[in-house]
Amino acid sequence: MATLRFNALKESLQRSKVHVEESKRRSELFGQNVFNRQAMRQHLTKSSYESVVDAIENGSKIDRNLADHISTGMKEWAISKGATHYTHWFQPLTGFTAEKHDAFFETLGDDGTSIEKFTGGQLVQQEPDASSLPSGGIRNTFEARGYTAWDPTSPAFVWGTTLCIPTIFVSYTGEALDYKTPLLRSLQSLDKAATDVCKYFDRKVTKVNATLGWEQEYFLVDKALAESRPDLILSGRTLLGHAPAKGQQMDDHYFGSIPTRALDFMRDLETECMKLGIPVKTRHNEVAPNQFELAPIFEEANLAVDHNSLIMDIMDKVGERHNFKVLFHEKPFKDVNGSGKHNNWSMSTNTGVNLLSPSKKPMKNLQFLTFFVNTIKAVYEYEELIRATIASASNDHRLGANEAPPAIMSVFIGSQLTKVLNELEKVTDGKLSPDEKTDLKLNVVGKIPEILLDNTDRNRTSPFAFTGNKFELRAVGSTANCAEPMTMLNAIVAKQLKEFKVEVDKLVKNKKMKKDDAIFNVLREYIKKSKKIRFEGDGYGEAWEKEGAKRGLSNNKTTPEALKAKISKKAKALYKELKIMNEVEVEARYDIQIEDYSKHIQIEARLLGDIARNHVIPTAISYQNILIDNVKGLKDIYGNSFKDKAKEQMNIIEAISNHIEHINKGVDEMIETRKKANAFEDEVKKAFAYCNEVKPYFDTIRYHCDKLELLVDDEMWPLTKYREMLFTK
Repeated sequence: MATLRFNALKESLQRSKVHVEESKRRSELFGQNVFNRQAMRQHLTKSSYESVVDAIENGSKIDRNLADHISTGMKEWAISKGATHYTHWFQPLTGFTAEKHDAFFETLGDDGTSIEKFTGGQLVQQEPDASSLPSGGIRNTFEARGYTAWDPTSPAFVWGTTLCIPTIFVSYTGEALDYKTPLLRSLQSLDKAATDVCKYFDRKVTKVNATLGWEQEYFLVDKALAESRPDLILSGRTLLGHAPAKGQQMDDHYFGSIPTRALDFMRDLETECMKLGIPVKTRHNEVAPNQFELAPIFEEANLAVDHNSLIMDIMDKVGERHNFKVLFHEKPFKDVNGSGKHNNWSMSTNTGVNLLSPSKKPMKNLQFLTFFVNTIKAVYEYEELIRATIASASNDHRLGANEAPPAIMSVFIGSQLTKVLNELEKVTDGKLSPDEKTDLKLNVVGKIPEILLDNTDRNRTSPFAFTGNKFELRAVGSTANCAEPMTMLNAIVAKQLKEFKVEVDKLVKNKKMKKDDAIFNVLREYIKKSKKIRFEGDGYGEAWEKEGAKRGLSNNKTTPEALKAKISKKAKALYKELKIMNEVEVEARYDIQIEDYSKHIQIEARLLGDIARNHVIPTAISYQNILIDNVKGLKDIYGNSFKDKAKEQMNIIEAISNHIEHINKGVDEMIETRKKANAFEDEVKKAFAYCNEVKPYFDTIRYHCDKLELLVDDEMWPLTKYREMLFTK
């Protein structure tokens, strides 16, 4: 009782602390633990400050002498915030963040004098011993050298007592070993290509940024209950468990009143986010019980990716304070919706224009249509690569499961914009007459804002949907690092915009067309060519699978199938041309992810076999023995007529034996199949073996385990049940 009272008091104090912090204005909290421009103005010399700003805005290099001044100012600021250590914070190809902490503290000489020290060299570059991080064969395990290098475009921050400096991570020979490096390269490519096209419409545009607004879905489960499930702790999802009588069928959780305990967690989380400059804005209940969503305001894509990676770390730590286990797995529970991470992507100029937002001015709308149509064309040309970049063992459970987009990539733009593109498709080949140009600009292009008003519906079955002023890549999984799909999207749009400019300039030069005529002519051809990717209907239906096949669209339902597109000649040529990744880097990522898939399925197979053999079967036998003793007792009482009295008990005993037999057989066969898969030295063959041969046993074993859950005495069942985990308050 004393422990319970102490825990209750602890939770009450925690809630009070959260409420006090929350009572402050968000503007007071926002960015207080970030070395942002305001902090830099206070702690840096004018030349140092201008050097960092120039690096952020123009990508210029920071002089090493100035780096010493910057590091000193950053150190003094961090210490004033309670920091004792610093770390280069990076995103290796594990899917998690990485950090190695070093103290500011150093001793000088033999007299024991000590100081806090942090030099420009320590800020700009470090050499972590990261030999065990995935490299995909870029380097040998015994070659530990890799470099982290400061990314000034993402501000340093203090988390706890550590100054965290966002960095890239590259090998000794310069290949990217992280998610950030290719992302930064793709942003540069998109900036150049989009800026060149923008100059058709506004010569003042000198820079274009990709913007990202992610929506993070997650589950909250009581920590003690989660820790009672070895499958949930070690694989992130429940490998068995019967659906509760009530799941999500009443639709009463979605957008419902947020449970008090969950709301306390959210308030605490949002306070931490505000301090770290993460502009979280939206919180709500999601569809499944105990499922929620968090979304921020749009940010520049690189910063948004860092913030999403950071927030997943923060959520884990804040969850512990509230005795919650935060689940990011795409499908932690069977028969209820899984979690995604919608990536809302757009482009904005240094003049403050969202290039995917329609305007009341016809010329601005022609600009909108240019970027709108080029994006659709890019998706059409690289639809298999899009599928590949959102592929993972965990996301395979979610895609196409009547809760997320299917594996067939398509673009939804709504009926109104479809009509606009149909009108543009009719544009005369060649120069436009004055009447045609007037009709297009005023009656078709000019009226886009009016027809879009309350007419851009959302299609939850579409992987890539236009939602008014952005495209929403809905197929990204909740565990994913946003950098990979964003790198791909930036790259394919940059490539498409480059081709667009070449074609427009060619028409202007060779056929003496006016710029507007050339733009309309090229857009018309793009609309025709990319029509197959546009789909307005139900992506879940069998009819769409058949229709998608007729259109020549890929339907790679599993990760091993999907990943092949990453190493296609087309993908390699794309990344090489734009200098985003060389062939070695592309191949390395494929090798890492194909091996990662096998490891995930292997771990789940071993877990399922262990739980079935060491938890489920012994419990079922123990309960069966109780029933057998009961039957024996009935025989002692009723003699030979006991069979009528013990009929139901005998049926249950027989059913338990039947399920145990199927479980044992399934586990034995799965183990043998797993051994055969492990024998493959070729990682691709191994991945396909795990996918097609090992994984199918999961459903069979689970089915019989779940049936036993319904037969065995509830008090004896060794695993916390769905009804207990999904409906905790």
